[in-house]
Amino acid sequence: MTHWVQPRRWGGEEGRVTTTGSWPTPAARADEANHGALRPAAGLPEVTELAHRIAANVQHVLVGKPDVVRIALVTLLAEGHLLVEDVPGVGKTSLAKALAVSIDCSVSRVQFTPDLLPGDITGMSIYNRRTEEFEFRPGPVFANVVIADEINRASPKTQSALLECMAEHQVTVDGVTYGLARPFFVVATQNPIEMDGTYPLPEAQRDRFTARVSVGYPDPAAELTMLDEHAAADPLDQLRPVADAPTVQAVIEAVRRVRVSAEIRQYCVDLVTATRRLPDLRLGASPRATLHLVRTARAQAALHGRSYVVPDDVRAVAVPVLAHRLLLAPDARAARRSTTDLVHGLLARLPVPAPARS
Repeated sequence: MTHWVQPRRWGGEEGRVTTTGSWPTPAARADEANHGALRPAAGLPEVTELAHRIAANVQHVLVGKPDVVRIALVTLLAEGHLLVEDVPGVGKTSLAKALAVSIDCSVSRVQFTPDLLPGDITGMSIYNRRTEEFEFRPGPVFANVVIADEINRASPKTQSALLECMAEHQVTVDGVTYGLARPFFVVATQNPIEMDGTYPLPEAQRDRFTARVSVGYPDPAAELTMLDEHAAADPLDQLRPVADAPTVQAVIEAVRRVRVSAEIRQYCVDLVTATRRLPDLRLGASPRATLHLVRTARAQAALHGRSYVVPDDVRAVAVPVLAHRLLLAPDARAARRSTTDLVHGLLARLPVPAPARS
Protein backbone atom coordinates (compact mmCIF):
# COMPACT_ATOMS: atom_id res chain seq x y z
CA MET A 1 0.00 0.00 0.00
CA THR A 2 1.19 3.52 -0.77
CA HIS A 3 1.07 6.17 1.97
CA TRP A 4 1.37 9.91 1.39
CA VAL A 5 3.04 11.82 4.19
CA GLN A 6 2.75 15.53 4.94
CA PRO A 7 5.74 17.94 4.66
CA ARG A 8 8.70 17.38 6.99
CA ARG A 9 7.76 13.72 7.55
CA TRP A 10 10.68 11.67 6.27
CA GLY A 11 10.52 8.18 7.75
CA GLY A 12 9.98 4.93 5.89
CA GLU A 13 8.26 2.97 8.65
CA GLU A 14 4.78 4.17 7.74
CA GLY A 15 4.93 3.10 4.10
CA ARG A 16 7.13 2.41 1.17
CA VAL A 17 6.55 5.77 -0.50
CA THR A 18 6.78 9.04 1.40
CA THR A 19 6.91 12.62 0.30
CA THR A 20 7.60 16.14 1.46
CA GLY A 21 5.89 19.01 -0.26
CA SER A 22 2.92 18.63 -2.56
CA TRP A 23 2.66 17.01 -5.97
CA PRO A 24 2.90 19.73 -8.63
CA THR A 25 -0.17 19.81 -10.83
CA PRO A 26 0.29 20.74 -14.53
CA ALA A 27 -0.87 24.26 -13.74
CA ALA A 28 1.50 24.53 -10.79
CA ARG A 29 4.39 23.29 -12.91
CA ALA A 30 3.58 25.89 -15.54
CA ASP A 31 3.55 28.61 -12.85
CA GLU A 32 6.92 27.41 -11.59
CA ALA A 33 8.35 27.43 -15.10
CA ASN A 34 7.05 30.95 -15.75
CA HIS A 35 8.34 32.13 -12.40
CA GLY A 36 11.79 30.81 -13.18
CA ALA A 37 11.72 32.38 -16.65
CA LEU A 38 11.01 35.83 -15.15
CA ARG A 39 14.07 35.72 -12.93
CA PRO A 40 17.20 37.55 -14.08
CA ALA A 41 19.71 35.23 -15.72
CA ALA A 42 22.15 33.84 -13.16
CA GLY A 43 25.87 34.36 -13.65
CA LEU A 44 28.95 32.49 -12.49
CA PRO A 45 29.13 34.33 -9.14
CA GLU A 46 25.62 33.08 -8.38
CA VAL A 47 26.63 29.53 -9.34
CA THR A 48 29.64 29.57 -7.02
CA GLU A 49 27.71 31.17 -4.17
CA LEU A 50 24.83 28.68 -4.42
CA ALA A 51 27.21 25.71 -4.59
CA HIS A 52 29.07 26.87 -1.50
CA ARG A 53 25.83 27.34 0.44
CA ILE A 54 24.54 23.88 -0.44
CA ALA A 55 27.93 22.25 0.19
CA ALA A 56 28.19 23.83 3.64
CA ASN A 57 24.66 22.65 4.42
CA VAL A 58 25.29 19.08 3.31
CA GLN A 59 28.62 18.86 5.14
CA HIS A 60 26.79 19.42 8.43
CA VAL A 61 25.30 15.98 7.80
CA LEU A 62 28.02 14.17 5.82
CA VAL A 63 31.20 14.94 7.72
CA GLY A 64 34.64 14.68 6.12
CA LYS A 65 33.52 13.87 2.55
CA PRO A 66 34.07 17.07 0.49
CA ASP A 67 34.76 15.20 -2.76
CA VAL A 68 31.50 13.25 -2.49
CA VAL A 69 29.60 16.49 -1.90
CA ARG A 70 31.38 18.11 -4.84
CA ILE A 71 30.35 15.36 -7.25
CA ALA A 72 26.78 15.55 -5.96
CA LEU A 73 26.69 19.30 -6.63
CA VAL A 74 28.30 18.90 -10.05
CA THR A 75 25.63 16.34 -10.96
CA LEU A 76 22.84 18.64 -9.77
CA LEU A 77 24.18 21.62 -11.73
CA ALA A 78 24.68 19.46 -14.82
CA GLU A 79 20.96 18.56 -14.61
CA GLY A 80 21.85 14.91 -14.20
CA HIS A 81 21.12 12.09 -11.77
CA LEU A 82 23.32 10.65 -9.04
CA LEU A 83 23.91 7.03 -8.01
CA VAL A 84 25.35 6.54 -4.51
CA GLU A 85 26.74 3.03 -4.06
CA ASP A 86 28.26 1.69 -0.86
CA VAL A 87 27.80 -0.63 2.08
CA PRO A 88 25.06 0.09 4.65
CA GLY A 89 25.58 2.72 7.33
CA VAL A 90 28.04 5.09 5.65
CA GLY A 91 25.56 7.91 4.96
CA LYS A 92 24.15 7.23 1.49
CA THR A 93 20.57 8.15 2.38
CA SER A 94 21.74 11.01 4.62
CA LEU A 95 23.55 12.54 1.65
CA ALA A 96 20.44 12.27 -0.49
CA LYS A 97 18.21 13.76 2.22
CA ALA A 98 20.62 16.61 2.96
CA LEU A 99 20.70 17.58 -0.72
CA ALA A 100 16.91 17.49 -0.87
CA VAL A 101 16.40 19.52 2.31
CA SER A 102 18.90 22.13 1.12
CA ILE A 103 16.58 23.05 -1.75
CA ASP A 104 13.13 24.40 -0.91
CA CYS A 105 11.21 22.37 -3.49
CA SER A 106 8.98 19.32 -3.81
CA VAL A 107 10.74 16.17 -2.62
CA SER A 108 9.72 12.52 -2.61
CA ARG A 109 11.34 9.39 -1.28
CA VAL A 110 10.70 5.85 -2.53
CA GLN A 111 11.88 2.90 -0.47
CA PHE A 112 12.53 0.25 -3.11
CA THR A 113 11.44 -3.25 -2.06
CA PRO A 114 10.95 -6.51 -4.00
CA ASP A 115 7.14 -6.07 -4.06
CA LEU A 116 7.19 -2.49 -5.36
CA LEU A 117 5.39 -2.07 -8.71
CA PRO A 118 6.13 0.39 -11.57
CA GLY A 119 2.81 2.17 -10.94
CA ASP A 120 3.90 2.88 -7.36
CA ILE A 121 6.61 5.10 -8.85
CA THR A 122 5.08 6.68 -11.96
CA GLY A 123 1.48 6.87 -10.77
CA MET A 124 -1.59 5.15 -12.18
CA SER A 125 -5.11 5.74 -13.48
CA ILE A 126 -7.82 4.98 -10.93
CA TYR A 127 -11.52 4.65 -11.71
CA ASN A 128 -13.70 7.27 -10.04
CA ARG A 129 -17.14 5.79 -9.42
CA ARG A 130 -18.76 9.20 -8.96
CA THR A 131 -17.60 10.64 -12.30
CA GLU A 132 -17.42 7.24 -14.00
CA GLU A 133 -14.05 8.22 -15.44
CA PHE A 134 -10.44 7.22 -14.88
CA GLU A 135 -8.34 9.79 -13.02
CA PHE A 136 -4.57 9.89 -13.05
CA ARG A 137 -2.96 9.82 -9.60
CA PRO A 138 0.65 11.11 -9.88
CA GLY A 139 3.41 8.99 -8.39
CA PRO A 140 6.52 10.06 -6.48
CA VAL A 141 8.41 10.99 -9.66
CA PHE A 142 6.29 14.15 -9.89
CA ALA A 143 8.70 16.08 -7.65
CA ASN A 144 11.83 18.16 -8.12
CA VAL A 145 14.02 15.79 -6.10
CA VAL A 146 13.34 12.05 -6.05
CA ILE A 147 15.23 9.87 -3.55
CA ALA A 148 15.27 6.26 -4.72
CA ASP A 149 16.48 4.45 -1.61
CA GLU A 150 18.12 1.04 -2.13
CA ILE A 151 17.09 1.01 -5.77
CA ASN A 152 18.62 -2.40 -6.43
CA ARG A 153 16.32 -4.14 -3.94
CA ALA A 154 13.43 -3.80 -6.42
CA SER A 155 13.00 -6.03 -9.45
CA PRO A 156 14.35 -4.92 -12.86
CA LYS A 157 10.74 -4.43 -13.98
CA THR A 158 10.22 -1.80 -11.29
CA GLN A 159 13.66 -0.25 -11.80
CA SER A 160 12.79 0.32 -15.45
CA ALA A 161 9.92 2.64 -14.43
CA LEU A 162 12.58 5.35 -14.03
CA LEU A 163 14.08 5.00 -17.50
CA GLU A 164 11.76 7.43 -19.31
CA CYS A 165 11.67 9.82 -16.34
CA MET A 166 15.43 10.16 -16.12
CA ALA A 167 16.17 10.39 -19.84
CA GLU A 168 13.23 12.47 -21.11
CA HIS A 169 11.82 14.27 -18.04
CA GLN A 170 8.38 12.85 -18.70
CA VAL A 171 6.11 9.94 -17.73
CA THR A 172 3.78 8.00 -20.02
CA VAL A 173 0.89 6.18 -18.36
CA ASP A 174 -1.98 4.58 -20.29
CA GLY A 175 -0.88 6.30 -23.48
CA VAL A 176 -0.84 9.81 -21.96
CA THR A 177 2.46 11.68 -21.48
CA TYR A 178 2.95 13.96 -18.47
CA GLY A 179 5.83 16.41 -18.13
CA LEU A 180 7.91 16.48 -14.95
CA ALA A 181 8.96 19.46 -12.86
CA ARG A 182 12.17 21.39 -13.43
CA PRO A 183 14.69 20.91 -12.04
CA PHE A 184 14.30 17.12 -11.85
CA PHE A 185 17.00 15.34 -9.89
CA VAL A 186 17.06 11.63 -9.02
CA VAL A 187 19.38 10.55 -6.20
CA ALA A 188 19.46 6.76 -5.95
CA THR A 189 21.27 4.71 -3.33
CA GLN A 190 22.22 1.08 -3.67
CA ASN A 191 24.12 -1.57 -1.76
CA PRO A 192 26.85 -3.52 -3.56
CA ILE A 193 25.29 -6.08 -5.88
CA GLU A 194 26.99 -8.98 -4.09
CA MET A 195 24.81 -8.42 -1.01
CA ASP A 196 21.78 -10.62 -0.33
CA GLY A 197 18.42 -9.59 -1.76
CA THR A 198 19.69 -7.23 -4.46
CA TYR A 199 19.27 -7.09 -8.24
CA PRO A 200 22.07 -5.64 -10.40
CA LEU A 201 20.98 -2.48 -12.23
CA PRO A 202 20.65 -3.14 -15.99
CA GLU A 203 23.18 -1.42 -18.27
CA ALA A 204 20.49 0.94 -19.61
CA GLN A 205 19.58 2.02 -16.08
CA ARG A 206 23.18 2.68 -15.03
CA ASP A 207 23.76 4.68 -18.19
CA ARG A 208 20.98 7.09 -17.18
CA PHE A 209 22.88 8.07 -14.05
CA THR A 210 25.23 10.93 -14.80
CA ALA A 211 27.67 10.04 -12.03
CA ARG A 212 28.28 7.41 -9.37
CA VAL A 213 29.97 8.02 -6.03
CA SER A 214 30.96 5.82 -3.12
CA VAL A 215 30.81 7.51 0.27
CA GLY A 216 33.32 5.22 1.97
CA TYR A 217 34.17 5.01 5.64
CA PRO A 218 35.13 8.26 7.38
CA ASP A 219 38.63 8.77 8.71
CA PRO A 220 39.00 8.53 12.51
CA ALA A 221 38.97 12.32 13.01
CA ALA A 222 35.78 12.74 10.97
CA GLU A 223 34.14 9.82 12.78
CA LEU A 224 35.01 11.37 16.14
CA THR A 225 33.52 14.70 14.99
CA MET A 226 30.40 12.84 13.91
CA LEU A 227 30.09 11.31 17.38
CA ASP A 228 30.45 14.71 19.03
CA GLU A 229 27.94 16.48 16.78
CA HIS A 230 25.44 13.78 15.80
CA ALA A 231 25.18 11.44 18.78
CA ALA A 232 22.62 13.55 20.65
CA ALA A 233 20.42 14.67 17.71
CA ASP A 234 19.82 14.03 14.04
CA PRO A 235 21.53 16.83 12.07
CA LEU A 236 18.82 16.64 9.41
CA ASP A 237 16.36 18.04 11.95
CA GLN A 238 18.36 21.27 12.17
CA LEU A 239 18.97 21.61 8.43
CA ARG A 240 17.18 24.44 6.62
CA PRO A 241 16.82 25.19 2.88
CA VAL A 242 19.41 27.54 1.38
CA ALA A 243 17.94 27.71 -2.15
CA ASP A 244 14.69 27.13 -4.01
CA ALA A 245 13.76 25.37 -7.24
CA PRO A 246 13.63 28.48 -9.51
CA THR A 247 17.06 29.57 -8.25
CA VAL A 248 18.56 26.14 -8.93
CA GLN A 249 17.02 26.09 -12.40
CA ALA A 250 18.44 29.55 -13.16
CA VAL A 251 21.89 28.39 -12.04
CA ILE A 252 21.60 25.29 -14.24
CA GLU A 253 20.90 27.58 -17.19
CA ALA A 254 24.04 29.57 -16.32
CA VAL A 255 26.14 26.38 -16.28
CA ARG A 256 24.96 25.58 -19.81
CA ARG A 257 26.59 28.82 -21.00
CA VAL A 258 30.07 27.75 -19.87
CA ARG A 259 32.25 27.48 -22.98
CA VAL A 260 33.81 24.22 -24.13
CA SER A 261 36.54 24.63 -26.75
CA ALA A 262 36.94 22.34 -29.74
CA GLU A 263 40.09 20.88 -28.16
CA ILE A 264 38.27 20.00 -24.93
CA ARG A 265 35.38 18.45 -26.84
CA GLN A 266 37.84 16.33 -28.81
CA TYR A 267 39.53 15.31 -25.54
CA CYS A 268 36.19 14.10 -24.16
CA VAL A 269 35.46 12.14 -27.34
CA ASP A 270 38.93 10.58 -27.32
CA LEU A 271 38.56 9.56 -23.68
CA VAL A 272 35.18 7.90 -24.19
CA THR A 273 36.24 6.27 -27.45
CA ALA A 274 39.32 4.80 -25.74
CA THR A 275 37.08 2.89 -23.32
CA ARG A 276 35.55 1.02 -26.26
CA ARG A 277 38.96 -0.30 -27.33
CA LEU A 278 40.22 -1.61 -24.01
CA PRO A 279 40.66 -5.41 -24.06
CA ASP A 280 39.78 -5.49 -20.35
CA LEU A 281 36.25 -4.29 -21.11
CA ARG A 282 33.38 -6.05 -22.82
CA LEU A 283 31.34 -2.83 -22.90
CA GLY A 284 32.74 0.67 -23.20
CA ALA A 285 31.07 4.01 -22.53
CA SER A 286 28.15 5.17 -24.66
CA PRO A 287 27.68 8.45 -26.56
CA ARG A 288 25.44 9.53 -23.67
CA ALA A 289 28.55 9.27 -21.49
CA THR A 290 30.29 11.82 -23.73
CA LEU A 291 27.41 14.25 -23.31
CA HIS A 292 27.40 13.78 -19.54
CA LEU A 293 31.17 14.21 -19.40
CA VAL A 294 30.92 17.60 -21.14
CA ARG A 295 27.99 18.73 -18.99
CA THR A 296 29.67 17.80 -15.72
CA ALA A 297 32.93 19.42 -16.84
CA ARG A 298 30.95 22.63 -17.40
CA ALA A 299 29.53 22.38 -13.90
CA GLN A 300 32.98 21.69 -12.45
CA ALA A 301 34.33 24.81 -14.18
CA ALA A 302 31.40 26.88 -12.92
CA LEU A 303 32.08 25.79 -9.34
CA HIS A 304 35.50 27.39 -9.70
CA GLY A 305 34.03 30.58 -11.19
CA ARG A 306 35.38 29.98 -14.69
CA SER A 307 33.38 30.64 -17.86
CA TYR A 308 35.36 28.03 -19.81
CA VAL A 309 36.37 24.39 -19.31
CA VAL A 310 39.98 23.29 -18.86
CA PRO A 311 41.33 19.71 -19.05
CA ASP A 312 41.49 19.47 -15.26
CA ASP A 313 37.72 19.89 -15.14
CA VAL A 314 37.28 16.86 -17.39
CA ARG A 315 39.78 14.84 -15.38
CA ALA A 316 38.06 15.76 -12.10
CA VAL A 317 34.74 14.24 -13.21
CA ALA A 318 35.89 11.45 -15.55
CA VAL A 319 35.92 8.61 -13.01
CA PRO A 320 32.50 9.32 -11.44
CA VAL A 321 30.95 9.81 -14.89
CA LEU A 322 32.53 6.88 -16.76
CA ALA A 323 33.45 4.06 -14.36
CA HIS A 324 29.92 2.84 -13.57
CA ARG A 325 29.05 2.54 -17.28
CA LEU A 326 31.85 0.09 -18.08
CA LEU A 327 31.59 -3.70 -17.95
CA LEU A 328 34.70 -5.74 -17.23
CA ALA A 329 35.67 -8.69 -19.39
CA PRO A 330 35.79 -12.04 -17.53
CA ASP A 331 39.60 -12.13 -17.48
CA ALA A 332 39.80 -8.62 -16.03
CA ARG A 333 37.22 -9.47 -13.40
CA ALA A 334 39.14 -12.62 -12.46
CA ALA A 335 42.31 -10.52 -12.15
CA ARG A 336 40.42 -8.19 -9.75
CA ARG A 337 40.82 -5.14 -11.95
CA SER A 338 38.32 -2.33 -11.50
CA THR A 339 36.71 0.07 -13.96
CA THR A 340 37.94 2.95 -11.78
CA ASP A 341 41.55 1.84 -12.27
CA LEU A 342 41.01 1.53 -16.02
CA VAL A 343 39.68 5.10 -16.28
CA HIS A 344 42.62 6.37 -14.23
CA GLY A 345 44.93 4.52 -16.64
CA LEU A 346 43.32 6.19 -19.65
CA LEU A 347 43.65 9.61 -18.04
CA ALA A 348 47.37 8.95 -17.49
CA ARG A 349 47.97 7.81 -21.08
CA LEU A 350 45.88 10.16 -23.21
CA PRO A 351 47.57 13.42 -24.26
CA VAL A 352 46.07 16.45 -22.58
CA PRO A 353 45.14 19.45 -24.77
CA ALA A 354 46.37 22.93 -23.96
CA PRO A 355 44.11 24.73 -21.46
CA ALA A 356 41.36 26.86 -22.96
CA ARG A 357 41.65 30.63 -22.50
CA SER A 358 38.95 33.07 -21.60
